[in-house]
Amino acid sequence: MVGFGFDVHRLAEGESLVLAGVTIPSPIGTVAHSDGDVVLHALVDALLGALALGDIGEHFPDSDPQWKGASSDRFVRHAVDLVRNAGCRIVNVDATLVLESPKILPYKEQMRANIAEMCGLPLERVAMKATTSERIGYVGRKEGVHAYVICEVQPL
Repeated sequence: MVGFGFDVHRLAEGESLVLAGVTIPSPIGTVAHSDGDVVLHALVDALLGALALGDIGEHFPDSDPQWKGASSDRFVRHAVDLVRNAGCRIVNVDATLVLESPKILPYKEQMRANIAEMCGLPLERVAMKATTSERIGYVGRKEGVHAYVICEVQPL
C-alpha cells in the first residue's frame, strides 16, 4: 500500500523553522498551530493515507488547544502506532521539501535520521530531498514552504 502526503505553511519573520524535526536557524519560519513542520505533517498524511485512516486534521485538529505549539514528532508517532496496530510495517519513506531558503543540505542527514528513528526504519530506507521553485510563486517569494512525502506500508 502506498501513501502520499502534502503539507504547506506560510512563512513569516520571527517564527521558528522546524523541518523533519530539526530546528534550522532562519530569520523566517512557519506560521502554524503546532510547530509547523511541513515534512512531518506530510509524513503523517502519507502514513494515514496508506491505510485510508483520514488525515492529520482529523486526528489533530488545529481547533483543539492541546495541539498549540505541539512538536510534530507526536503526530508521527501516533500515525506509526496506527500502522503497527493495523498489523502493518513501514517499508520506506521518500520526502521532498520545496523551500527557497535556507539551504537544508547541512541538516539533511539529521532529518533522515529523525524520520528513520520515528518510523523504525534503517537510514537507507529514508530519502530526503530538497528543491527550490526557481523563485516562482509563493515559495519563490519566500512566503511559504511545502513538502511532499510518499511511503510504502505492507502487511506483516
